[in-house]
Amino acid sequence: LHLYLILSFMAKESDFYYCFLFLVFYFTMLYSDYTGYPFPTAPPVDPFAKIRVDDCGKTKGCFRYGKPGCNAETCDYFLSYRRIGADVEFELSADTDGWVAVGFSSDKKMGGDDVMACVHDDNGRVRIQHFYNVGQWAKEIQRNPARDEEGVFENNRVTCRFKRPVYVPREETIVDLHLSWYYLFAWGPAIQGSITRHDIDSPPVSERVVSIYKYEDIFMPSAAYQTFSSPFCLLLIVALTFYLLMGTP
Repeated sequence: LHLYLILSFMAKESDFYYCFLFLVFYFTMLYSDYTGYPFPTAPPVDPFAKIRVDDCGKTKGCFRYGKPGCNAETCDYFLSYRRIGADVEFELSADTDGWVAVGFSSDKKMGGDDVMACVHDDNGRVRIQHFYNVGQWAKEIQRNPARDEEGVFENNRVTCRFKRPVYVPREETIVDLHLSWYYLFAWGPAIQGSITRHDIDSPPVSERVVSIYKYEDIFMPSAAYQTFSSPFCLLLIVALTFYLLMGTP
């Protein structure tokens, strides 16, 4: 200790003062048990787990809109729901670079609906937002019941997953999911992270009210595939085919 003080005093009087301090620090670290602390790093981001469609109708309910046989990565629109404790987990995906949403309504018309939307913003993130349909317009509501939110934009698709409580305090803009509602399905473009009008004039709607306590796998053909799914059209095709095979008199 005395030698340390003497050398320190002498070094202060020389031009090697700062060099001396560095050497003292260096050897102190070298011969001590100092291990230091790591620099802080950002927490790792878990990759988005793909939506499983083989569970549809079994452990979760699903709605598929688009080409027959489509899945969560190929349907024009896809939604699944399942109960997890006191929550309902929703998974949404749509062929869009803007937003995808589901609305909970007392009828099949837009207006007075509780809406959850997954919005792709200009920073590449997918955010879950809460809206309330006022007539034909969606008004963002600051109180957002979503939690455990995650989303991704890949292959020109917006996909997200979030949970909502089954029961909520009575409020006009948030419905109780233990009750049955019509589900409104919509998607469309976004401008600077703000949703704009949906892609089609008449977005698909569930045929009947949906209960979170019943799991079904429901397919809804998009407009491009509805023509030939009509019973009348199928009957007409059969009649024309029979006529052509029999030949004209």
